[in-house]
Amino acid sequence: MAQSLELLLIQFLMPDNDARRQAEDQIKRLAKDPQVVPALVQHLRTAKTPNVRQLAAVLLRKRITGHWAKLSPQTKQEVKQSLIESITVENSPPVRRASANVVSVVAKYAVPAGEWPDLLTFLFQCSQSAQEDHREVALILFSSLTETIGNTFRPYFADLQALLLKCMQDESSSRVRIAALKAVGSFLEFTSDGDDVVKFRDFIPSILNVARKCIASGEEDVAILAFEIFDELIESPAPLLGDSVKSIVQFSLEVSCNQTLESSTRHQAIQIVSWLAKYKYTSLKKHKLVVPILQVMCPLLAESSDQEDDDDLATDRAAAEVIDTLAMNLPKHVFPTVFEFSSVYCQSTDLKFREASVTALGVISEGCYDLIKDKLEIILNIVLGALRDPEKMVRGAASFSLGQFAEYLQPEILSHYQSFLPCVLNAIEDTSEEVKEKSYYALAAFCENMGEEIVAYLDPLMGKLMEALQNSPRNLQETCMSAIGSVAAAAEQAFNPYAGRVLESMKFFMVLTNDEDLRARARATELVGIVAMSVGKQGMEPILPAFIDAAISGFGLEFSELREYTHGFFSNIAEILDDTFAQYLPRVMPLVFASCNLDDGSAVNIDESDDENVNDFGGVSSDDEAHDEPRIRNISVRTGVLDEKAAATQALGLFALHTKSSFAPYLEESLKIMDKHSGYFHEDVRLQAITGLKHILAAAHAIFQTHNDGSGKANELLDTVMNIYIKTMAEDDDKEVVAQACLSIADIMKDYGYVAIQNYLPPLVDATLLLLREKAACQQLEDESDDDDDDAGHDEVLMDAVSDLLPAFAKCMGSHFEPVFANFFEPLMKFAKASRPPQDRTMVVASFAEVAQDMGAPIAAYVDRIMPLVLKELGSRHATNRRNAAFCAGELCKNGGETALKYFNDVLRGIYPLFGESETDLGVRDNAAGATARMIVVQPQLVPLNQVLPVLLKGLPLKEDQEESMAVYSCIYSLVLASNPQIVSHVPDLVKIFGQVVESPVEKAEVKTIVGRTFSHLISVYGDQLHPLISGLPPSQANALAAFASSS
Repeated sequence: MAQSLELLLIQFLMPDNDARRQAEDQIKRLAKDPQVVPALVQHLRTAKTPNVRQLAAVLLRKRITGHWAKLSPQTKQEVKQSLIESITVENSPPVRRASANVVSVVAKYAVPAGEWPDLLTFLFQCSQSAQEDHREVALILFSSLTETIGNTFRPYFADLQALLLKCMQDESSSRVRIAALKAVGSFLEFTSDGDDVVKFRDFIPSILNVARKCIASGEEDVAILAFEIFDELIESPAPLLGDSVKSIVQFSLEVSCNQTLESSTRHQAIQIVSWLAKYKYTSLKKHKLVVPILQVMCPLLAESSDQEDDDDLATDRAAAEVIDTLAMNLPKHVFPTVFEFSSVYCQSTDLKFREASVTALGVISEGCYDLIKDKLEIILNIVLGALRDPEKMVRGAASFSLGQFAEYLQPEILSHYQSFLPCVLNAIEDTSEEVKEKSYYALAAFCENMGEEIVAYLDPLMGKLMEALQNSPRNLQETCMSAIGSVAAAAEQAFNPYAGRVLESMKFFMVLTNDEDLRARARATELVGIVAMSVGKQGMEPILPAFIDAAISGFGLEFSELREYTHGFFSNIAEILDDTFAQYLPRVMPLVFASCNLDDGSAVNIDESDDENVNDFGGVSSDDEAHDEPRIRNISVRTGVLDEKAAATQALGLFALHTKSSFAPYLEESLKIMDKHSGYFHEDVRLQAITGLKHILAAAHAIFQTHNDGSGKANELLDTVMNIYIKTMAEDDDKEVVAQACLSIADIMKDYGYVAIQNYLPPLVDATLLLLREKAACQQLEDESDDDDDDAGHDEVLMDAVSDLLPAFAKCMGSHFEPVFANFFEPLMKFAKASRPPQDRTMVVASFAEVAQDMGAPIAAYVDRIMPLVLKELGSRHATNRRNAAFCAGELCKNGGETALKYFNDVLRGIYPLFGESETDLGVRDNAAGATARMIVVQPQLVPLNQVLPVLLKGLPLKEDQEESMAVYSCIYSLVLASNPQIVSHVPDLVKIFGQVVESPVEKAEVKTIVGRTFSHLISVYGDQLHPLISGLPPSQANALAAFASSS
């Protein structure tokens, strides 16, 4: 075999394809015989040319796994000896590396079996050899052996680390330093033990030294390896970086802004800064690195290209990611520097710096929302000015930033609609397609959140949008449809005059079948669903069948995005039709189930290459190669499928919610899907499942009401849902998903009462405590936080949801909530500290207010701790804080018993300014009125009515927060009924107030009833004396008041 094999190896390397194929077939046949192993070993040692020796080593690596167990002990010994000789004597570096790879594979089987006891000894000796080649190959072997027999190294870890550190500091050989660097990377990938990983902190100066030398010598691929090591260290949960973070950042910034380097190298450097911003941001703040990072990253935004390609390595895009991540985690440290950069460079003569200045503002808009809104007018002027720039790149950046503002600076941005909308309406007629497209996006994001203010702009908006819809290329038609959808959603019924024309236009798009048109068809399907919400059931039902048919037919076109938007369309139709949507369930449920059960389509790329100098050897590979455990290099998920699955999961829940008992045939399968999706790998799908489970529960409640064994089945389903929710609260790592679980549990408590949670109270309390103490899985993202900092705090949405649980507990448990509340009190008070941001403090105050309202008298035990906070919050500069403080003060005075009495004067003093001209927030005034009313009802003798009533009545009727109406008008009723002398002089004012209340479209019937009862009592007391007052009212108010009085 040996002689024929040598000829075949030579023939395999010939350029002649036919000869190569013949050799490949012959080698494949010979490779089935175990004797191919010693034959290949012989050629590895004796072949005259390095290419043949290298090929022998590569084939040996591929075949030896399947044949090793069949070899005799003597042959095994000869193979091992030859491999060692090849490593130490071989002159060709590629052959040495290929031989090292064979050693790695043999060691995987030989070392654990005790067949190669002297291998590690040999490697340690080799690594300390005077010969550079020996030291290098030993380190190469340490790298490759880590993958196959890493556990064998554990007892020698300390020695190995010392050896690697020494080799990285080898000044006589760059090859040895580089090999040591690669070995460090391999060991870091292998080890998961925190104590072992921490020891690599000492390597950072040497890693930086090697990387710098490699950059200087042009070996950028090795420098990239250094960045990969830093990546491993950053993502490790162990506190690895320490003071070295400064050196890492400095080196990364040097590489990032070095335009002579390859884009891939610079991208790796920027990526390291991005990971630090994401995972170690408190370290960046502690070492004062945020500003230096921004001073490099902001100018890198100016390295944009006007090429319309998706370059994943684009420097400006990577820099924007860093700035965005820093803004999300450290907004107070980011905003001043970015704002200064933008203010300076928005006037630059360099168009790319003008573009960068505007882009930066858009990038930070989400993270720095609270800081931007205080300077919104200045910032908006910069961006709107850029929208008029002569250069289209600058205008494109401006339209991007306006879109970001419209999305993230809500609701403050809406008050600037008079300057925003005209500018954007001009921009959608820009000569640049990019500016048009981004302007449509900005328009869509802005209009989506507008209210009645949009009505004045409907004609110009719809005129331009409908014209663009008819005359634009497909990509602009798609964004145009999104904008029309946002206008329809904001305008609601006012959109009806335009609905017919829009729906007629959509019929054309909803039957397109060419691949290039399917995205437009998806947008059209979505738009019909949005317009349907504005038009309502009565307007849509007669014309709906044609749209339903078109939507269903789209499922046969194999386009995931179309299916995603169609599920959204059906969700909207279910909402407007409510229970009559049941007629469509037999047609749509199979489609929803199919999307929910789609294969995720994870695409895994596996790197099996043996050596960079050897091409494809697939023809001579063996089935046994599966045992080589190729390393997974990257995993990607087809996000289209993921989005479709999320939309289908959402639709499933909404169908259950709206069709109730008609959903019975689909209940069991739907619950299985929701259960499975609640543990899905991606948070978008989990979020929809957690939301949908509550809807499934509502449907089950309706279904099982008519069953004999209904309560048992309903309890089983409740058990499944509650266990999923409680597990999610504690274990899910996404804050939005956890927040939704909290809100869903709060809704279940409100809908079904204490009976729904009584069996789950201990674990539910534990999970809530975990979140209040910020110890849940979703709150463990930042491991190096050593201080209580506003920037590095919790997610506001999450903690608002957690704090909503407490009032829900109180509402369903009443005074029995107190022992549970005692556990929650201190963890919640932590968020009220002065160092916390205003939104934290008002969250606490609002939660206490609602707990006091429903828990009642037991709140007295906490008044002395809560009231000082509330009194301070009454003077907050934030309207939401003042509003919640007024509400809380009233509830504490009402339910706090004798403990609260000593605070009455302080509360009255704190509330008085909230009625004054300087208070511009109507909701604050309304809550101040509610608090005053509660105090009068519970302790009228402690309230100086002669001073208080004129102020209270001047603020009536309530303007915004009608939740306070019952408290206010019940108070007035009690004073009138008691013929309190202080109220008598205000009867004329009361009649005017009552007339406005009974005619108000926003006041509840029960409020109007209590007002009518009060007025009726006044008539019984004063009779004809009231006629002049009544005749002074507008006729509609006088008639409404008379009607309520007669029915009371």
